[in-house]
Amino acid sequence: MTRPFSPELDHLVEGYRRFRQNGWNPRVERWHQLREGQEPPVMVIACSDSRVDPAQIFDTDPGEMFVVRNVAALVPPFETSPGYHGVSAALEFAVQVLKVRKIVVLGHGMCGGCRAALTQELEGTEPGEGGFINDWIGLLSGVREDVAHKHGTTGRPAERAMEQAGVKVSLANLRTFPCVRRKEASGELRLRGAFFAISDGILHVLDEDSGEFLEVQ
Repeated sequence: MTRPFSPELDHLVEGYRRFRQNGWNPRVERWHQLREGQEPPVMVIACSDSRVDPAQIFDTDPGEMFVVRNVAALVPPFETSPGYHGVSAALEFAVQVLKVRKIVVLGHGMCGGCRAALTQELEGTEPGEGGFINDWIGLLSGVREDVAHKHGTTGRPAERAMEQAGVKVSLANLRTFPCVRRKEASGELRLRGAFFAISDGILHVLDEDSGEFLEVQ
């Protein structure tokens, strides 16, 4: 029998076997229901960081969340210029086709993308050498100056301020999409910001009235 992976990746096969035993078989009826389609009530926009899996953090079942992950959990503003708009396409699908009722932007601690935006360590790099990342985290350039002025550009207080500012940027950019703006105004859609601290495993939710992230008890 041909090995599906190299020996270094055997743990993925072992994980698949655990999934079949503990995830698929006990909930086979749920999986069969999902063959007919999906109706997740929530869209989560999260970071690609391997330490912050939304399904694990929120302990959800298959089909409960429509998840988009990218560097620093960023949402670009609405625009119609030519190009590949991956996040915008996923957002459009979630809101217009799946008709999700909530969108959660989930930032997190120790975010390398937010740190790079703050330190500008990738400035001047070529695509393939950091340039793609630098262009993407340029979405945070509008809030960087304020964070740097208040907290500096290094250290955990500065990094956390940038990470949480990034959540607010993505929420503001979500509201530039006409379909989001329209559905939020009618009450069909709610937007929430959240922040997961890797250091202590605590979830915080943004109170948009005060601008503060409040610990979930």
